[in-house]
Amino acid sequence: MARPSRARLQHRSARPGWRDRHGRGIRAWVTGPYLPPLRHRDEEFEALVAHALHHLQDSWPEELSGARFDIAPMPPSAGPDGIRRYSVDRAANRVTYYRTPIERLGHQHEDDEVQRRSIIESQVIRGVAELMGRDPWDISPERYRHY
Repeated sequence: MARPSRARLQHRSARPGWRDRHGRGIRAWVTGPYLPPLRHRDEEFEALVAHALHHLQDSWPEELSGARFDIAPMPPSAGPDGIRRYSVDRAANRVTYYRTPIERLGHQHEDDEVQRRSIIESQVIRGVAELMGRDPWDISPERYRHY
């Protein structure tokens, strides 16, 4: 069987200039069409913070009705006690959580999803408790873990 000329292969391509190796068509995605899209670490962190805040807002609707919660990558500067995991501004009724210190400076016993979620939830509860002027154990005794 004779091999087609190079000009004929280029002419067979439906999309000129697109990578069409050996005339077999466009390559498929590596992950396949049935896998869910990948989430980034910051998106996963935001989802865990939102889930913990939703639980607290359901438990304390009057106290947290006008509160604002923000997420930032790092604090602007280190405090007297070291790098802060969150900052509370009672005048503006706002808590800002810092993703990198919470994720990296949390002491995990094992590197798994349950430990990671527990550390993030405990920092969220601490920030809300400080905003409300209460003990973290008082606002969510079933979910608060001291890490």
